[in-house]
Amino acid sequence: MGAFVEFEHVKKTYQMGEVKIEALRDATFTVEQGELCVIVGPSGAGKTTLLNILGGMDTLTEGKVFLGGEEVSAYSAKRLTTYRRYDIGFVFQFYNLVPNLTALENVELAAQICKDPLDAREVLCSVGLEERLGNFPAQLSGGEQQRVAIARALAKNPKLLLCDEPTGALDYTTGKAILKLLQDMSRQKGMTVIIITHNSALTAMADRVIRVKNGAVVSETVNEAPVPVEEIEW
Repeated sequence: MGAFVEFEHVKKTYQMGEVKIEALRDATFTVEQGELCVIVGPSGAGKTTLLNILGGMDTLTEGKVFLGGEEVSAYSAKRLTTYRRYDIGFVFQFYNLVPNLTALENVELAAQICKDPLDAREVLCSVGLEERLGNFPAQLSGGEQQRVAIARALAKNPKLLLCDEPTGALDYTTGKAILKLLQDMSRQKGMTVIIITHNSALTAMADRVIRVKNGAVVSETVNEAPVPVEEIEW
């Protein structure tokens, strides 16, 4: 299988007054289709910048980024909007659900803006929320809210699922359940999933591990035998 995600010598520099901050420098890596990739590194290493550039939420200073053979880094602002809407599913640490909509309505809302959405009810059932379709976010636990957020991202039928510290606001047991769900999505549905985290223990569950430090990709490892999430301790 060929590379699905490609970063080629990506550099990102922010101008803060007279000071230049190099968030990324010469970042190069690949992710194959259907892989679960964990990008790991300490706070401030450049992980979120990588994710934002890949997700079309930020632009790069130098280099190239490809998804499925198309150069995302060459897209216009209008094309990036379309890319974010149709091609990418986002899961963040905080769930960003609409409080006055039910779980089902939250997922349906996302599905309405897509070309080829999945059935909202079916997706919620697939993440174990068949008994919670009519509940509002305030009536759901943190783990259930994160499942709604994942279902909302999946209902878009995206090419790529990007997860920014998806278990950061959850307790250990609930966080583990969410990670198992993401691993299952990759294994069973062939979804390409990228998770960024500061927790190096999560690298055991990944097909591919990219380590980032001080704005640089310091290593890229293919894991021949990923560990089921249930067996990971941290």
